[in-house]
Amino acid sequence: MKLTLPRGITARAFDRAIQQFTKVVGSKWVLATDEDRQTYLDAYAPGNAESYGPSAAVAPQTVEEIQAILKIANEHKIPLWPFSRGKNLGYGGSAPCIGGTVMLDLSRMKRILEVDEKLAYCLVEPGVGFFDLYEHLQANNIKLWMSIPANGWGSVIGNAMDRGLSYTPYGEHSKRVCGMEVVLPNGDLVRTGMGAMANSSAWQLSQHAFGPSWDQMFMQSNFGVVTKMGLWLMPEPEATLSLSTSLPKAEDIEWIIDVLAPLRLRGVIQHDANVGNGIRAATLRSTRDEWYRERNGPMPQAVIDEMQKKLGVGAWNFSVRFYGYDEVNEANAFIVKAAIAKHTDAEFKVTRWHRGEPLGRDSGAGVPSVNALQIVNWRGGRGGHIGFAPISPATGAHAIKQYRAARKQYEEHGFDYFGSFTIRERHLNHVTLCVYDRDDNTMTKGARDLMNILVKEAAADGYGEYRAHVSYMDAIADTYNYNDHALWRLNETLKDALDPNGILAPGKSGIYPKAMREKRA
Repeated sequence: MKLTLPRGITARAFDRAIQQFTKVVGSKWVLATDEDRQTYLDAYAPGNAESYGPSAAVAPQTVEEIQAILKIANEHKIPLWPFSRGKNLGYGGSAPCIGGTVMLDLSRMKRILEVDEKLAYCLVEPGVGFFDLYEHLQANNIKLWMSIPANGWGSVIGNAMDRGLSYTPYGEHSKRVCGMEVVLPNGDLVRTGMGAMANSSAWQLSQHAFGPSWDQMFMQSNFGVVTKMGLWLMPEPEATLSLSTSLPKAEDIEWIIDVLAPLRLRGVIQHDANVGNGIRAATLRSTRDEWYRERNGPMPQAVIDEMQKKLGVGAWNFSVRFYGYDEVNEANAFIVKAAIAKHTDAEFKVTRWHRGEPLGRDSGAGVPSVNALQIVNWRGGRGGHIGFAPISPATGAHAIKQYRAARKQYEEHGFDYFGSFTIRERHLNHVTLCVYDRDDNTMTKGARDLMNILVKEAAADGYGEYRAHVSYMDAIADTYNYNDHALWRLNETLKDALDPNGILAPGKSGIYPKAMREKRA
């Protein structure tokens, strides 16, 4: 990939900045060749990845190096895009919003600074991945469990910062954050929560201290570079019990949400249960051409029905897990089975795990895996996927409405509907994925067009997207339009105060510095 300079930056100024970055981190960790730039492109780009590719990357290992890099960036007005490990696949990976931005690669900062088994927390740096933390817990026989997203390849901090999800009682990762260390755009170093006290004894124990709470301000924002994060971990339970079953009809999504959502709200179900459709299950176990060789258009329903029958999956499939003591688990499982039995005679697969037994997927523990990446093979070629996941009230009526609307658009644009509903305490997260072949220009354009339609239609119905690919951050930010985009104005006011030179992640979540604000207009 050839060099694209940051907007408004001369080649001379860029070269001076690169030379100064090199003095800070050493020549090995300033990455500015064509090959280097290629490695930071969006692996699943729905189009030309180079159009929003970087100009270079700089990889610090210490807070002091980050502060020095920010000083240089402010001096030369060089935009920086911080990222932890670059594995936010389907949302842009490590790629920035705007071509020519310099990557601030934090993957060398990979220390696990503290794990407290008694009080169940850890303190880590951005480069620590889920596999790293899991292996640390296992190697040291620490009886704490992690919560792992579908792709366990990424950063513990990075996933929490982008509000990633999983399916254990600690599955809302941003909710488990307790205390950050952050370098602000001007180089100032702050610690949030109880960490604001120099000799704090409870930095990772209390999410709130005196005055405003700032942790959430740094989520999905461009207000600072997070260098340390505290996260609460789950004490290993005495036992787990899992119920799994399938439902035969697409319309079953309405009643199953109405059954499971109240049980989630009341705590009978302790985790964010996920109900996924048959194609979602099939993408992990097969490729599309095993069932249907026609390249154009969605799979016919008759083909889907036959595929589901042969794979032994339903139109919708889900598991519900219970964590704690056997007696309590059995009682809660009985309540769930009885509620579902009023609507179907479907049989349940029951799996039990007890403390001391080997961990695995059936245990309900957070065991990292990259198996979910198999979905990109569904359409063949250089596979890619892009996600759309709006939020709605946790009712069956909203679920069936979203399902019908989304499936209609997916199929009209030539794609198979890949969907699931994550049932949280009071809302649903309707996670859909458009899986496409990047070698097929028509299909890739269809994916882009589909995303634009989904954003607009969902917003018109009052459903807001919670997370965005870098290409759609402006469009999604625009849907949060109460009082003529008052939230956007608030974000920009804070951006101008903290980052007057606009050097940190311009365009992240639709937040631009003054000099670039006409782009979003």
